[in-house]
Amino acid sequence: MFGHRRALLLPVALAGCSPAALLNATVPSEGYRLERDIAYGPGPRHRLDLYHPTSPRADSATVLFFYGGSWRGGSKEQYLFVGQSLAARGVTVAVADYRLHPEVRFPAFVEDGALATRWVTARFGAGSTFLMGHSAGAHIALMLVTNTPYLAAAGVDRTALAGVIGLAGPYDFLPSSSRSVAAVFAATPPEQSQPIGFVRAPLPRALLAHGLADTVVAPRNSERLAAAWQAAGGEVSLGLYPEADHIDLVSAFSDLLRGRAPVLADTLRFLDRTP
Repeated sequence: MFGHRRALLLPVALAGCSPAALLNATVPSEGYRLERDIAYGPGPRHRLDLYHPTSPRADSATVLFFYGGSWRGGSKEQYLFVGQSLAARGVTVAVADYRLHPEVRFPAFVEDGALATRWVTARFGAGSTFLMGHSAGAHIALMLVTNTPYLAAAGVDRTALAGVIGLAGPYDFLPSSSRSVAAVFAATPPEQSQPIGFVRAPLPRALLAHGLADTVVAPRNSERLAAAWQAAGGEVSLGLYPEADHIDLVSAFSDLLRGRAPVLADTLRFLDRTP
C-alpha cells in the first residue's frame, strides 16, 4: 500500500534485472554530472545524490526528490531516471535517502526530509528550490511545506520555497486498514500525520498529479488536498491522468515509459511558471 506493494515493483527482480535497472539502463549519460552519497545529516541514511545539469537553467531551479516505498523501502540509486530527466533539461536535482520503518516511525522520516531541505536550500537557495515526491515521498514533501513545525525546527523558512510537486501522494489516508501502514504511524493521532490537516496560509505553489487508474493510493487524496489548498488561498494545479496508475506517475519520467503520462511535461511547465 502507498507505493510499497506496487512502487516496489521497481526493485523486484525481473529476469535477473530489476525494473529500476531496466529503466536506468535507458538513461543517457550526457546532459548531467552525478555527485553521489553527499551527507546531509549525521546518520548512514542521511545521504543524497546530486545531479548537476551541464546547461543549468537561468533561474537555477532545483528539485529535491523523495521517493516512495510505504516509508519502508527504496534507495536513491533507483531513481537515476528521475534525476536525469530533469537535469538534462537544466534542473539541478537532489535525490535523498531517509530512514525507514521499522528502524523508525513517523515523524522521523519527515524530520530527515527537513534536514535534506536545509542542506539543499543552504547550497542553492530556498527561492529556487522545489520539493517533489512520489507516493510516500509525496507525503513527506507535503508534510514539510504545509503548516507543520518540521522545516522551522531545521532552520528553514517553508514560505520561502519555490513550490512543491506531489505525485500520487497519500495526504488524507488514516485510519488505515493496512497493518504495515498502521505500524509506521503507531502512537501518532491520525490528525497529526495527515498533510490535509495542516493546509493553512501562507502556502507555496503546488502541483498535485495523480493517475485515475491508481488502485494503491486513491486519487481522492490529491483531489481533496487540491480543494483544501485552494480554499486556503493557495495556488494549486491538479493534474489527473485517466489511464495512468500508481507507478506510471514516476516511471513516466523515464525515456522508456514517457508515454504513460505527461507528468514530466507538466512538471517542467510548473517549474517554468513564475509566482
